[in-house]
Amino acid sequence: MLSNTTMRLALCIAFLPSVLAQGTLPDYQRFLGYSERLRPLTAGIVGDIRWIEKSDRFWYSRTTATGNEFITANTSGVKQPAFDHARLAQALSKRNGQAFNPARLALANLQFKENSIEFLLNAERLELNLQTYELKAIPQTTGPIWSGGPRVSEAARPVLSPDGKSEVFIQNYNIWLTAKPPKPLTTDGSEGNYYTLSAQAWSPNGNNIAVYRIRPGQRRKIYYVESSPKEQVQPLPKDIPYAKPGDALDIPQPVLIDVATGKQFNVDNTLFPNPYALSRIEWRKDSRAFTFEYNQRGHQAFRLIEVNAATGEPRAIVNEESKTFFCYYSKKFREDIADGVETIWMSERDGWNHLYLYDGATGKVKNQITKGEWAVRSVAGVDAKNRHVYFLASGIDKGKDPYFRHLFRVNFDGANFTRLTTLDADHNVAVSPDFQSFTDTVSRVDLAPVTELRRLPSNELITTLEKADDTALRASGWRPPEVLTAKARDGKTDIWGLIYRPSNFDAQTKYPVLEYIYAGPHDSFVPKRFSPNNPMQAMAELGFIVVQMDGMGTSNRSKAFHDVCWKNIGDAGFPDRILWHKAAAKYPWYDVNRLGIYGHSAGGQNSLGALLFHPDFYKAAVSSAGCHDNRMDKISWNEQWMGWPVGPEYAASSNVEHAHKLKGNLLLAVGELDSNVDPASTFQVANALIKAKKQFDLLVLPGANHGGWGEYWDRKRADFFVRNLLNVTPPDWNAAP
Repeated sequence: MLSNTTMRLALCIAFLPSVLAQGTLPDYQRFLGYSERLRPLTAGIVGDIRWIEKSDRFWYSRTTATGNEFITANTSGVKQPAFDHARLAQALSKRNGQAFNPARLALANLQFKENSIEFLLNAERLELNLQTYELKAIPQTTGPIWSGGPRVSEAARPVLSPDGKSEVFIQNYNIWLTAKPPKPLTTDGSEGNYYTLSAQAWSPNGNNIAVYRIRPGQRRKIYYVESSPKEQVQPLPKDIPYAKPGDALDIPQPVLIDVATGKQFNVDNTLFPNPYALSRIEWRKDSRAFTFEYNQRGHQAFRLIEVNAATGEPRAIVNEESKTFFCYYSKKFREDIADGVETIWMSERDGWNHLYLYDGATGKVKNQITKGEWAVRSVAGVDAKNRHVYFLASGIDKGKDPYFRHLFRVNFDGANFTRLTTLDADHNVAVSPDFQSFTDTVSRVDLAPVTELRRLPSNELITTLEKADDTALRASGWRPPEVLTAKARDGKTDIWGLIYRPSNFDAQTKYPVLEYIYAGPHDSFVPKRFSPNNPMQAMAELGFIVVQMDGMGTSNRSKAFHDVCWKNIGDAGFPDRILWHKAAAKYPWYDVNRLGIYGHSAGGQNSLGALLFHPDFYKAAVSSAGCHDNRMDKISWNEQWMGWPVGPEYAASSNVEHAHKLKGNLLLAVGELDSNVDPASTFQVANALIKAKKQFDLLVLPGANHGGWGEYWDRKRADFFVRNLLNVTPPDWNAAP
């Protein structure tokens, strides 16, 4: 049966024979529905593997010819369905009043319990009884207290003591203890300086509690009008809390309370005077002290603080400082050993991301655990008993892709550095909690993934869990993207990128080029793993060469490579990207003079920036959901890279401030209900363009949030580039009913 898209396309062909003669409608036919057509052609692609706590089992999802399924397996390699997919789909259909496909269950944040599973579906957390297949909603729990976020509700449930005999609760902004009658533990709380239990912690012995008293900061909101709500004809006004760079933040004050006497210590804040955030409080198991992490406003200092339970005195166990920024997004790791006798800590202090061992008593570094001109990417496990760290690292193999992750083991003292994976590819690894085995999914953009279960410490293969078969995919005409490297602006560093060509590629044809950009400093973004239905390949089917590369300012290389973004988001690695394009122009079919660019969110800021800051190189841009001025966007992401206080660097990177420089063709797009990036950011840049008398296109999608805009948007973006880079009139979609 023909899909709606195929039927509309066929009608377009019937109504527009002149367009068909230009050869673009067959390209659209390959483009539209590309992902759905290719997804069934490669079964056995495995998602992230998760070990089930306190067991010898793990679970994962894998692709099938009809969708996906969830699997559990044990350390012997015995596999089985994780649950009855049909019964779960039936239960969800009954509960939600809509049909659920057993082969397309989109379960997020899946957790396995003894006789149940928990998962997130459509922003609701549900629990499934695996014996009765009954579903029930479970309350969402609060995470760490991050200043500047949404205000935590003070209607929090009472918190039970470790012995279960008493509890504390909030009343009139203060903390009370259940008794006969209930008694206040604090009396100095007020609306302007209130206590919260959201990050509290009873000491394990039940003698003390540690809490935060909050002096509230600015309560900024962003406002929306939902133009076309489902429930009524008239528009609906809405608002959400949304802190922006420079806003006054909540100031949390740690308070230690002796439950028996009511004695209170306001912990001296000399070591944490200007918090962007204080983390959740954690007690030592012997109740001698509690800890929290301090992230300084501006993200240039990060400390692990320990507070003595007897005196309330704080001290810094770890003091991490940077002249630029401490990347807490992906480069913060802490593991306390033997109840804080030692701490393993991650840092870029020597110019590369590495691990350090701290003495918990003195706060001094005992030794650097890993060292070299390569980066630790993540810690896969800490075996405290045998004093081993298992970690993933990249960049060790000179001349090879510096983003490929490999698994290593090393002693706490840095000795016995052992490599556990060797194949030149990316290794997605999960180490078992007992450190007796690990799973390894090996993949490259040109290598279908193989998932293995191996024994530790011998590295012996136990079994191959899954081996993806891409035979049908390749028979369909699919080809992997080409890897290309070129020198960066410094003339030494390699910039790695990919080139996607249309499946009907003709080396005698000169193709316009589209760059997909996302230059957010929090990660690197060029695919390193096998992806049979990448959206960039779909765009290439329209008759383009589509490319992506990671320029300087992105993560997962050296600290110097990363620091290019510091107070300089507008750079977006463009000097490196332009050199990469010039290197790719060695191919006669690569038309660097017809270069377009598109991106979403931070990539939306980047893609418009291409036309403002490099207009002689880029000719057309599609910018969707862009954070065009970092002063308008969320505080957490932007202050980390652009600094605090808000300085002139923000204006220097602003697309709004530089809108008058626009050259080339531009399509701006925004969802009217975007809760990630303030939609006003797009409207402000549009206003600046109008004032500068610039021509551009603007699309506002009613009811749309930050993403998931669907086929209409996909066609709109494609039409823009077909018209402006191929110089071809797109299909008349209105010709089809």
